[in-house]
Amino acid sequence: MCSAESLTHPNQTPMKEQIFDGYAVQIAELFNLKVEDLFVKSKKRDVVDARQLLYYACSKRPMRVVYIQEFMKRNGYEIGHTSILHGIKVAGDRAKSDKDYKQVIKRLKM
Repeated sequence: MCSAESLTHPNQTPMKEQIFDGYAVQIAELFNLKVEDLFVKSKKRDVVDARQLLYYACSKRPMRVVYIQEFMKRNGYEIGHTSILHGIKVAGDRAKSDKDYKQVIKRLKM
């Protein structure tokens, strides 16, 4: 029997969550942060940049924005759909224009 939970979170969600968690660990290491720092309300530039890279990496997988939003929430960070889209755009623009940032992205196991 299907529940509301199973309808909103298809069977692939656990796999996607593992990918999300893997990116979170890698990105935290690249930015010299603790994984928990990604899920704390902070406007510090390094934390924001890391968080935006997390959104970008997940979107390239491809992972739906609603999944990213749910995984962020499960880790204690509530964020709106449009804020995630903005973060993806900012990271994508930076990837096109900043060679160093491109190298950081290449170091991620995507």
